[in-house]
Amino acid sequence: MSLKDNAKKILMSCLDAKPKDTVLIVTDNSRFLIGQALYEAANELGCESMLLTMKERTVSGEEPPKAVSEAMKWADIVICPTAKSLTHTNARIGAVKNNARVATMPGITEAMFENGAMTADYAAVEHLTEKVSRLLDHASFARIEKDGCTLVMDLKDRNGVRSPGVYKNPGESGNLPSGEAYIAPQENSSEGEMIIDGSMVGIGKLDSPLHVKIKNGKVREITGEKSELLSILLENDNNATLGELGIGTNEKAILSGIILEDEKVFGTVHIAFGTNTSFGGTNKADCHMDGIILKPTLYLDDILVIKDGKFIIS
Repeated sequence: MSLKDNAKKILMSCLDAKPKDTVLIVTDNSRFLIGQALYEAANELGCESMLLTMKERTVSGEEPPKAVSEAMKWADIVICPTAKSLTHTNARIGAVKNNARVATMPGITEAMFENGAMTADYAAVEHLTEKVSRLLDHASFARIEKDGCTLVMDLKDRNGVRSPGVYKNPGESGNLPSGEAYIAPQENSSEGEMIIDGSMVGIGKLDSPLHVKIKNGKVREITGEKSELLSILLENDNNATLGELGIGTNEKAILSGIILEDEKVFGTVHIAFGTNTSFGGTNKADCHMDGIILKPTLYLDDILVIKDGKFIIS
């Protein structure tokens, strides 16, 4: 299937694109061919399609230019195939508040666009994502255990966020490909230490694990091979804040070192540091950087959700 054919399928099945919908594609120079395919597919569906190409952002979570942010507010559908993530930006928040359906595709590649998580049974993904999200809605705390390490997070007064890959109603948004449930823990609550051994934004797929120590919600120490590439997290307390707990629910997702798909891998957990204002948190930082934990054990309150990477709930 060509890029354009798959783009058309995505527009129809995941975003319910209809003739005369205004569709805005926001991309950068590194992802232009994917952006162009989406633009041409939207045109062929009878949509009012626009393509904006900007300079690649420096880090995930960095805001796009103001002109792009403003354009995002006035589209019915916004799709963002970019190198760095626009998911946790004020630009995306503004578009959603104005009732846009928004799909962000940080780090998407042409191969990913046609394989892996994009080929999932999204009805099954939606079912499990909803079940996990409801548990997050009602949980007071989360506990991750792995290789002798324990990390505890306070979830009180925070709601789970569904990202099933299906965004058909005004104001719905999330990643594509998708398949995760996530939440913003209380910013000063997280305590403990954890092993990150799947992949990490800023490094990619990990050859050896990272070890993080977290106190009062902030990462205070990161050790392991290439940990020096994560120095931005230690520059200030906002960057250091543990801002997200996420749970992967897509059985077709493949760990590749590209966070867009990695954080959707079935039975994994991820934690992220930095900005979380776009999904119920209060921390605005210079970045949003996720780390994937393979084969974790996860409790939400006293409910065992995942045991050594296998879902106990179904």
